[in-house]
Amino acid sequence: IPNSQLFSIMFCFRERTDEDAILMLLTARSNDQRQQIKAAYKKAYGKDLVSALKSELGGLFESLIVALMTPPISYDASQLHKALKGAGTDDDVLIEIMSSRTSEQMKDIIKVYKKEFTSKLEKDICGDTSGHYQKLLVILLQGSREEGVDEAKIEKDAKDLYAAGEGKFGTDEEKFITILGNRSAEHLRKVFDAYKKLSGSEIEDSIEGETTGNLENLLLAVVKCARSVPDFFAEGLYKSMRRAGTDDNTLMRIMVSRSEVDMLDIRASFKKMYGASLYSTIQVGHIENKYKRQIPYLPPSENKCQQRGGKMAAKPLLLAFHSKYN
Repeated sequence: IPNSQLFSIMFCFRERTDEDAILMLLTARSNDQRQQIKAAYKKAYGKDLVSALKSELGGLFESLIVALMTPPISYDASQLHKALKGAGTDDDVLIEIMSSRTSEQMKDIIKVYKKEFTSKLEKDICGDTSGHYQKLLVILLQGSREEGVDEAKIEKDAKDLYAAGEGKFGTDEEKFITILGNRSAEHLRKVFDAYKKLSGSEIEDSIEGETTGNLENLLLAVVKCARSVPDFFAEGLYKSMRRAGTDDNTLMRIMVSRSEVDMLDIRASFKKMYGASLYSTIQVGHIENKYKRQIPYLPPSENKCQQRGGKMAAKPLLLAFHSKYN
């Protein structure tokens, strides 16, 4: 890490903390680069950079900076722990993370969760959930989805799903859980097409008609992610800004966790689905309602990705959380 970057960090800790400078310095770099800055800061000054930042900041801006300084898998693990161990279970967070992460990511999350919180994630999930909802969460946690497409199973899976829901009195939730929890996304997309030809309706219609509550929400999230993960998160962002009062935690969590994964695709999905850019929606829906005068920063082109060191730099879109305007 160049000394100039460490100097820039120290320069921010003046008599009046320069929050703008902190934000722009950190968001212009990838998470890997931020971890290098954190390590170099501790080596040079004998202090933990995150602790130093927290002592100078507050509110949503502090939460944003801490999130940006946290490795992605650790961030997911911390969000799950907070969802399970906070005041009541935050099922929205559980559903979002468990339905959208890859098998490899889930395995890494399990390891980090146990290391950082000295508890098993599966045990904590089982302690806070129940029934078919719990069973599907545990299946997703295993990260054991099949790979590729099994042509021999497509028609059978579609028929089994129909027979488990619309084709019978009552619902066989176990069949929905087994198929949606274990098949690959590519395979499921073909099953959904076969299901529509068979029943004349979308699989989502069956889920909404046959299930309720958290199980319904989790099944729908799994289906949406199988169809398109960027579309799933574009919808999540839109809803976070269209509720009565902006859902800051969801907005922040998605923007931070997807910034170096598929944010460009999410922005494209958002424009396709809602007819407006994510940038303009944050300006109108987020800033005018709660954070007036906070104009989020985006690179000049919405279609270009800033590259640093061969890796996508995090997008400083979350300037909307700047605490000085709260």
